[in-house]
Amino acid sequence: MAPPRIAVFGSSGQVASSLVRGAGERGIDLVSGGRPQVDLCDLDSTEAFLQANQPALVVNAAAYTAVDKAETDQDAAFRLNAHGPAVLAALCSAANVPLVHISTDYVFDGTKGSPYLETDRVSPLSVYGASKAAGEAAVRNALAQHLILRTSWVYSDGGSNFLRTMLRLAETRDEIGVVDDQRGGPTCAADIASTILDLVPRLTSRKHDIAWGTYHLTNAGETTWAGFARAIFAEASQRGLRAAEVRPITTADYPTPARRPAYSTLDNTRIAEAFGVRLPSWQDALRRCMSAVPAC
Repeated sequence: MAPPRIAVFGSSGQVASSLVRGAGERGIDLVSGGRPQVDLCDLDSTEAFLQANQPALVVNAAAYTAVDKAETDQDAAFRLNAHGPAVLAALCSAANVPLVHISTDYVFDGTKGSPYLETDRVSPLSVYGASKAAGEAAVRNALAQHLILRTSWVYSDGGSNFLRTMLRLAETRDEIGVVDDQRGGPTCAADIASTILDLVPRLTSRKHDIAWGTYHLTNAGETTWAGFARAIFAEASQRGLRAAEVRPITTADYPTPARRPAYSTLDNTRIAEAFGVRLPSWQDALRRCMSAVPAC
């Protein structure tokens, strides 16, 4: 019997790239599609991609992630983060195919002061957060067989992310000012992908009683952006890469078009209880990721 095929939307993103890499290492049948050939905002190309591949599971890792740009590009953010998932969930419902949809901690406003639960009310501060919250709602409304995985502060050994930005800046700077009054959970894209791939047999088997719904999935622990940067440079120094001193600054010192939550740590208890998923600490994940970081 042929193994189940997974179809991934968002082939160039961090999670999608990690899924492709992880599936290849495991010998999992995975196909990925991204723009311009497969556009989540276009019904025809999305439907054609699904019909051509007949997946047993769909993963939506496509997203508009330019948080600050979204403030002046609201239509584009909502097209990809809300309308696209709505279309995809409807197609999955018609085909009776489950969907894993990646979301974000930025659906919360950061005022709680303790790790957010899946049942806490969403109250996004930014257009990006609002578009992702709308995408979550669209998936829930259209498809019963869904997993919405909220994660946070995603990084990887390649692409554009906070880790790569810090290493790039350190090439030309001895000191970098980094915000120290926003707390959250750095999460390695490879760990998100590994979790999804681990769950494939269960999510694609009709023999299992799946607790579909919304879950939080981050590496364990929390820190600030400045704390994350210090840890990055500590690892960089051990690997012979150039490091910089971190100068802690406040959010007010570094104004941005989009407001960020001051506290967005996510509680991972529910996914541990439902699926036995327990990701390692963010420090352990960072060490593993840094071992694969190419020279900037």
